Amino acid sequence: MVTDLEKKVISIIQGDIPISARPYRDIAERIGVDEQAVLQVMRGLSEKGLIRRYGATLRHQKSGFTANVMVAWQVDEDRIHEVGHEMARHEAISHCYRRSPDEKWPYNLYTMIHARDRQSCHEIADELVKKDGVKNYTMLFSEKELKKTSMVYFEDEFDTDE
Repeated sequence: MVTDLEKKVISIIQGDIPISARPYRDIAERIGVDEQAVLQVMRGLSEKGLIRRYGATLRHQKSGFTANVMVAWQVDEDRIHEVGHEMARHEAISHCYRRSPDEKWPYNLYTMIHARDRQSCHEIADELVKKDGVKNYTMLFSEKELKKTSMVYFEDEFDTDE
């Protein structure tokens, strides 16, 4: 069961969080509680397993990153965690995850590289090859972004833009 206060917090944090020095205080003011109450609700939601993580969504095109590429890597299974952790640390990589390969598609590690241009994406992939020694990979460049939205669980009744 989700409380009314939890619904209020969820309705706000599922959208854009205020860009300020104290975003949780700003959220608290919007719903009429103090900052500690918002933080306590967020911790509680996490402890209950209702929210697994909080994360930012970067609108990379608006940030000057005009090229991005999903790189599918074929990594030896005994090295996948080591290589995955190493690649995930790279500043140009926003996503790094493992998938099971199959006969027609041998790749088991995926990274999303963001850069200023396609050439820079190639250079970053080359850098990762030299560092981690994974030589079998393919690059799948994004051509067009079709959708970037988040799930909406509760309507934001505190939206002041209407």
